[in-house]
Amino acid sequence: MGSVAAVSHRVLVVDDDPTVSDVVRRYLEQEGCQVRLVGDGLAALAAVETEMPDIVVLDLMMPGIDGLEVCRRLRRGAPDLPVVMLTALGEESDRVLGLEVGADDYVTKPFSPRELVLRIRSVLRRTVAPVPPAASATVVDGDLTADTGRRIARLGGEILPLTTREFDLLEFLMRHPARAWSRAELLDKVWGWQFGDHSTVTVHVRRLREKIEADPASPRRILTAWGVGYRYERVSGDV
Repeated sequence: MGSVAAVSHRVLVVDDDPTVSDVVRRYLEQEGCQVRLVGDGLAALAAVETEMPDIVVLDLMMPGIDGLEVCRRLRRGAPDLPVVMLTALGEESDRVLGLEVGADDYVTKPFSPRELVLRIRSVLRRTVAPVPPAASATVVDGDLTADTGRRIARLGGEILPLTTREFDLLEFLMRHPARAWSRAELLDKVWGWQFGDHSTVTVHVRRLREKIEADPASPRRILTAWGVGYRYERVSGDV
């Protein structure tokens, strides 16, 4: 299996536990990444401002500004910067909160460093891997477009501030309209997970609806398929 990427990626690791940070750093450096370690939220925000990493690994619980607030601020200034959040084992509410504020993925503590590397690899593959020519065309549905090559979605001509996973999910659904997908299927097709917390999909769908639907409570595009999951309905009659 290859490394995280063919080129060296800059990974910002934000954790106030030096033991955890050091283990993560060693594993990522073995994958050819450039790793910077910081121990609090303010330092993380400053590092992103000055260096702009390719991905952030962000601990939820930190002194001062916690990981949730750091993620909120990152999303305001850098909506497409991938964030993988570290959360406490068994705290589903924390995982959901992390996804709600814009984390692309999460790993629960205690975690396998190898699992974390695989999750980072998965996110980076989506954001930096070359797009096959057959899949590079822009998907259009009325005033909503998703440009796979540039990874930009627009609604009414305005760029949507989508996270990495939000764009992936939107593009996938737009490319496969009218079919109902279960949450497990979407985890597999979009996240590349054969197992995982289905609330991940639920939260991302809710966030997408807030960004593309005129009334998220009565969506026209991303509909709930009761007893199954979700399906995308085109608002434009063109195919």
